Amino acid sequence: MGTFRPSDWALAHATFYGDDSASATMGGACGYGNLFINGYGTDTAALSSTLFNNGYACGACYQIKCYNSTACNPNVPYTTVTATNLCPPNWAEPSDNGGWCNPPRAHFDMSKPAFMKIAQWTAGIVPVLYRRVACGRSGGLRFSLQGNGYWLLVYVMNVGGGGDIGSMSVKGSRTSWITMTHNWGASYQAFASLSSQPLSFKITSFTTKQTIIASNVAPSNWAFGLTYSTNLNFH
Repeated sequence: MGTFRPSDWALAHATFYGDDSASATMGGACGYGNLFINGYGTDTAALSSTLFNNGYACGACYQIKCYNSTACNPNVPYTTVTATNLCPPNWAEPSDNGGWCNPPRAHFDMSKPAFMKIAQWTAGIVPVLYRRVACGRSGGLRFSLQGNGYWLLVYVMNVGGGGDIGSMSVKGSRTSWITMTHNWGASYQAFASLSSQPLSFKITSFTTKQTIIASNVAPSNWAFGLTYSTNLNFH
């Protein structure tokens, strides 16, 4: 438990989606919304379902280096991306010709700016070596609140360390801890009425099992559609 340790290097392939603006990467299956506003920028990738792990890989960070291709940029040893989206299977195409994200393939569909750091974009697809690394985030965890009076949906962003969330609970000033369920991507939900009371969150990393308790992150007048921050983060 505790500090995240990098994984060993493994072989995969990488493609890119969208254009130089990376506008096509906005939104995404992790639920991070505007990646520029929320601190992820253009250094992002969509993961094949094998790596995406039903959304538990959302927020994870990977070093990716182009490998054994004439298209590799020899001046860039690797680039680091955050998992923000799912690259779904394409069963109409064979997995070695178009269906790059079909299981059981490990595949990264990168933003075009991220891909161009490691390879010439005209190549379309390159072999890569990748490994999980700790996410270096400035500041603490951020909680974006959605839902209604009886349902709280929380997107957790800016997660350091392993970058991922394995489980989460919420507590109002008038409740005990309520276990939240995984909704999709990086979001967790609780079916409870928690209005007009400050909210605390208990978050456990999927990879390291480290737990953070962020007390009274949202004040008693918290509102849906707003994002609340804490100084705490994983390492």
